[in-house]
Amino acid sequence: MSGFKFSLKAGTIVLSLFLLSGGAMAQKAVKFVTDAKNKKVDVMIDGKLFTSYIYPTDLDKPVLYPIYTSKGTVITRGFPKDPRPGERVDHPHHVGLWFNYGDVNNLDFWNNSYAIPADKKSEYGSIRHQKIVKAEGGKSKGTLSVTANWVDSKNNILLVEETTFVFSGTDNLRVIDRTTKLTAQKQKVVFEESKEGMMGIRLDRAFEEPSTKPEVFTDASGKPTTVAALNNDGVNGVYKNSGGQEKGDVWGKRADWVSLSATKGSEPITIAIIDNKKNVGYPAHWHARTYGLFAVNNLASKSYVPTDEEMTTTLNPGQSLEFKHRILLSSGNFISDDEMNKQFGDFNK
Repeated sequence: MSGFKFSLKAGTIVLSLFLLSGGAMAQKAVKFVTDAKNKKVDVMIDGKLFTSYIYPTDLDKPVLYPIYTSKGTVITRGFPKDPRPGERVDHPHHVGLWFNYGDVNNLDFWNNSYAIPADKKSEYGSIRHQKIVKAEGGKSKGTLSVTANWVDSKNNILLVEETTFVFSGTDNLRVIDRTTKLTAQKQKVVFEESKEGMMGIRLDRAFEEPSTKPEVFTDASGKPTTVAALNNDGVNGVYKNSGGQEKGDVWGKRADWVSLSATKGSEPITIAIIDNKKNVGYPAHWHARTYGLFAVNNLASKSYVPTDEEMTTTLNPGQSLEFKHRILLSSGNFISDDEMNKQFGDFNK
């Protein structure tokens, strides 16, 4: 294995004090509804749908989709599963909240989707759900454990994935603690340098930064994708990170955490991701784009900062790599930097 180590507005203060005080923020009950026929598990918090773990055959990875705030407002982009008027239709592999990578034994797991031509599919990898190991609700949290196989186009298994999601929530906050363990199987597995990674989410139009012109982005294989400029009504997303950078400046930077805040309708919302000090490559670089892609990447460095050392992580057969991340979703107020730092500290105890 590689030895590489490593105030939006006044209302944010109110939310921070509210979260820190704890008393009024009672934990809500979590319940799972398993639907094997439709290949999904619904995650209910306080009797309301928070998200669903879905693994349909028309996706090349299992994902959490859609995702709702405690008020019932959807934050994930609809396309390509449920397109909504006025949203972008680029990057068909950006569905919900997912976990994969752009270069694993020279296979691209990140960009794989229905849009890849049949004669090119051999260049891509897929993640195939295998089993619901545990779906246990409770009065203050719920635990969902699953297994999946990372396979090539001939269904040869490179990695076995064991993922545990711990879901919890209060009146205004939703939390996902995700732990993913990847174990190499019969062959050596090499994660090469790639900016296309790792845990990502594609968000609703409101969370984008207003754009005035089309932009072209290039994937790991060099294929360009044009992201068109659209109507900016209701588009007001603002990224922030633990290093004090904002907006598009967070892209590629190392940080303990990154938050993205926007008002959708009349609802102030923050979605945030927190890294863990035990993760390889900590603190991670962030593949956070202003068109709604929000991702944390613990396995790359030079792809973001050309002067950095190239990062390669190798697993021999039987070896494992584990990642821990926390996702926060607040409703009613934005999460302040102080509260983000507290959450980082709590998650890294």
